[in-house]
Amino acid sequence: MAFGRMPHAAPARPMGEINVTPLVDVMLVLVVVFILAAPLLAGSIRLELPQAGQGQPAAAARAVRLALDADGAVYLDDVALPAPALAQRLRRIAIETPEAEIQLRADARVPYGRVVELIDAAQTAGLQRIAFATVPRGGGADWAPPP
Repeated sequence: MAFGRMPHAAPARPMGEINVTPLVDVMLVLVVVFILAAPLLAGSIRLELPQAGQGQPAAAARAVRLALDADGAVYLDDVALPAPALAQRLRRIAIETPEAEIQLRADARVPYGRVVELIDAAQTAGLQRIAFATVPRGGGADWAPPP
């Protein structure tokens, strides 16, 4: 047996390779995030609208209240009207104020077909702007037909 020194291993050399697996993982996560975020960023449309002159503000369109109670009576601006008179008044309103808005108020118990008849009467007269008046859940009715 020889008594001598044991050969020492050379000191570890620094690793000369780059481990790209974590880099690829991070890049894939970033790609997924950008794919998901891109539609959200492109959702808004930036417009530079033209400036208006020093003119007068546009007048608000006339609002016409058309109501239908549970008994089937029709009211135009709180005045009860039969069907022929209603059609005539709607035509006159359409001639005088074509941009008038019909605010349709119908009792919840009225059949839908009757509401459609009123909409058809307004459109036949030439009135195209029709709004449906509703009451929030839990709230009371803010309109009642005159006695």
